[in-house]
Amino acid sequence: MATNPAVRKAIEELANSLAKMDNDNLETLTSVACDAVAGADYASISIVHDDGRMETLAPTDPLITEVDRIQAELREGPCYDAATEDEMFITEDLAHDARWPNYGPRAAARGIGAQMGIDLHHPGPASAALNLYSRRTHAFADSIDTAELFASHAALALGYANAGDHFQAALSSRKTIGQAIGIVMERYSINEERAFQFLIRASRTSNVKVREVAAELVASMNSKNP
Repeated sequence: MATNPAVRKAIEELANSLAKMDNDNLETLTSVACDAVAGADYASISIVHDDGRMETLAPTDPLITEVDRIQAELREGPCYDAATEDEMFITEDLAHDARWPNYGPRAAARGIGAQMGIDLHHPGPASAALNLYSRRTHAFADSIDTAELFASHAALALGYANAGDHFQAALSSRKTIGQAIGIVMERYSINEERAFQFLIRASRTSNVKVREVAAELVASMNSKNP
């Protein structure tokens, strides 16, 4: 599956610059993520320590420092949950999302319409998430895969992932998603764009990552054609 050339170029630049963790590199990552991820107006990285304390790194705007502080105070919100539960959380209408009844209205009152938290897997006591925020509701329907790519680079920057393992997994993921798109195109007689949207909708409905939905489709097809 082809990626947007601008996104691909941005990720290549990040891969060259993120050799070690420092604030400048993380600020580059969150800034470029805002430009590359459709719908994202702001970004940050959250570190949740083993005592539950949440630390915000490289926020792209003072507003995000404030809403991250609220999540830390309440221990509630997409980004706090993404870091602590090792899952991706997306809310397209933060003000009315019952999962975060205390945080959602407070963030919405500050102008946040939608939010995404992508976990950065880490075996140690501290955990982390890449956080993306939009001023609009329903902003992230087309953004999941691109956001996950930036989350992978954030994990590398923080030393939370092995580079070799990451790139092997990324290659495998792209191949699987491409195969799944082909299956959906053939099965439903639709074009590539609509097939990709099908995977995204299935991901959102099931709260399962796109690559996992794709892997399930491919496995299902393979089981029918041994």
